[in-house]
Amino acid sequence: MPSALPDGEPVPDDGVLPASALAGAADRPLGFYLHVPYCATRCGYCDFNTYTATELRGTGGVLASRDNYADTLIDEVRLARKVLGDDPREVRTVFVGGGTPTLLAAGDLVRMLGAIRDEFGLAADAEVTTEANPESVDPAYLATLREGGFNRISFGMQSAKQHVLRVLDRTHTPGRPEACVAEARAAGFEHVNLDLIYGTPGESDDDWRASLDAAIGAGPDHVSAYALIVEEGTQLARRIRRGEVPMTDDDVHADRYLIAESVLTGAGFDWYEVSNWATSQAARCLHNELYWRGADWWGAGPGAHSHVGGVRWWNVKHPGAYAAALASGRSPGAGREVLADEDRRVERILLELRLREGVPLGLLKEEGLRASRRALSDGLLVPEAYDEGRAVLTLRGRLLADAVVRDLVD
Repeated sequence: MPSALPDGEPVPDDGVLPASALAGAADRPLGFYLHVPYCATRCGYCDFNTYTATELRGTGGVLASRDNYADTLIDEVRLARKVLGDDPREVRTVFVGGGTPTLLAAGDLVRMLGAIRDEFGLAADAEVTTEANPESVDPAYLATLREGGFNRISFGMQSAKQHVLRVLDRTHTPGRPEACVAEARAAGFEHVNLDLIYGTPGESDDDWRASLDAAIGAGPDHVSAYALIVEEGTQLARRIRRGEVPMTDDDVHADRYLIAESVLTGAGFDWYEVSNWATSQAARCLHNELYWRGADWWGAGPGAHSHVGGVRWWNVKHPGAYAAALASGRSPGAGREVLADEDRRVERILLELRLREGVPLGLLKEEGLRASRRALSDGLLVPEAYDEGRAVLTLRGRLLADAVVRDLVD
């Protein structure tokens, strides 16, 4: 089941933000994340805030139904307009995630995007993405999305190998994600991503190479590759605990990452974030870059997180409770926190170090600077970038990114 929300202070019923959050807002990009919490089945590794029809039965009534979900989410977009007041910014990025957004009718996703356009306006070059399960779309569906303003799509491929998909409890068949890329291109999508997972129990190096080759052969301009994280409370964690499947160790993850870097780079992809590769600057995911660079975004939907001007808040998790709050005219926010300057400094280091451009050394305190010099001598940071005042991870540094960042934030 989904993980727990963090603690925080209460969100006012009207969702009003402190005046400090909107100070200087015109100088920061604004994005929207729209969360669709529905899945046909729950994957064995998933602890996201998603729900199957069985899990929702009897726990939210009609309010939790996906049939009227678009209308409910649009209510939150309108609330966002009220909370942000006369904020003049047009929306730079929209990302529809989940869950499986494409379990909703394509027209519903287009209507949700239309509400943002109506309330805020979209920048002329706005990036508009939706995630999609390969089995839940067809050419007509994709054409409707493209005509409705979506210009980027991200398909969950995970693996090209059936036995790996079976361990992950993925519902699509091998080959379908690659076909979806061709269908998306035919529909006019400018940018297409494939998501991959490495380190699944039972996956071999050859399996992983085959998945990378299949993904590249499909012709996307972006590939995301994530190490499998076994979260407590998931079906996969229970299977590993019972000894039904083996646990993959960190050394295997490192080897798979090196394979990914070699294969993707050889095919013309460049890394720009530790887990993301793109064929060009234009192919990067701008929405995710908003997160990594601490910009502003409004997260609409059950359990969605938002950040505006140093204020972070998160919504109630259950679709029924979320819909009930909006139906009664209240913010669905469950809690929030106002980040202190030190919190924001630490977060910048945590997130920006993962980027190809790295983090300015000027953000580091004395102990962090000493740690950066040790990392440099250990071959974890790029010398040329360091001489120019930035901490940028080498390939070996990317393998140890979490450890490096822990030292730099001191």
